[in-house]
Amino acid sequence: MAMRWTAPAPGPVDTWTFDEVDVAPPGAGEVTIRVRAAGVNPADAKHVAQERPGAQFPVPIGYELSGEVSAVGPDAVGGSGALRIGDEVVAFRVQGAYATEITVPARDVFAKPANLSHPEAANLLLAGTTAAEMIQVTRAGAGETVLLHAASGAVGVSLLQQARELGIRVIGTVGPDAASSADRVRRYGGVAVAYGDGLRERVVAAADGAPIAAAWDAAGTDEAIDVSLGLVAERDRVVTIVRPDRAQREGFLWIAGARPESARFRDIARARVLELAASGALEVPIARTVPLTEAIEAVRFVMSGHPGGKVALLP
Repeated sequence: MAMRWTAPAPGPVDTWTFDEVDVAPPGAGEVTIRVRAAGVNPADAKHVAQERPGAQFPVPIGYELSGEVSAVGPDAVGGSGALRIGDEVVAFRVQGAYATEITVPARDVFAKPANLSHPEAANLLLAGTTAAEMIQVTRAGAGETVLLHAASGAVGVSLLQQARELGIRVIGTVGPDAASSADRVRRYGGVAVAYGDGLRERVVAAADGAPIAAAWDAAGTDEAIDVSLGLVAERDRVVTIVRPDRAQREGFLWIAGARPESARFRDIARARVLELAASGALEVPIARTVPLTEAIEAVRFVMSGHPGGKVALLP
């Protein structure tokens, strides 16, 4: 038996239940993982807050985890190769990571980078593959200057590091009174500017004469989008992960893990993100770890908007 968090019906996190469940033994192409840490993401709550296409309740919560293989089914080959009992692994694009044990398709399981702790590894891939897709769809490349909104958040920090590896210069927005956020942006190679009145002028000054080739929006404010559209010449080089309404109305890009084209890219991108982490080029700052039993409080903390790093649940 295992313990698992579930959304029994559409609604707020207060309605989730922590239940004892049977863990199915792994079938063909599957493995069972003893969870050591589960990543906490805003999407965990947003995706079960209301009815949406393809969601069949009850819904087990959590998309990414780190742990140890406890059973291997026939013909089970992981995303990074053969799997054995005791292997330390990560799994992403699974359902039900807020658990003590889970059986998942082996194709979604990869070797955990040895240099990452379980809390770090459990929080690597959702933000990391989202960031990779934002870079890919905007065609950002070496020598270009890009504007990044919400630069000190989880996706923003991954973007900063991946952009640095590619030789992309990033100007990142932070809160006007958030010195720690500005320090985080600079630590990962970005130029920090405060959002608020005069943002466009501050971005232009920080660019020091270079054009803003693309914009990555992880904030979703009207200010962020207005400034992006005002500075980037081509609308198909502006992308948001937050505001599909404005993207659809004004002709710029919107990506989301539930969209088929995003899902296909992120499946492919998992291996590259793991390689970057294993090489030391991609860090995952952890704000805090929380017992699995306190998942609701952990999600509320993440949803507050300024956790200062990632949060991991520990069974």
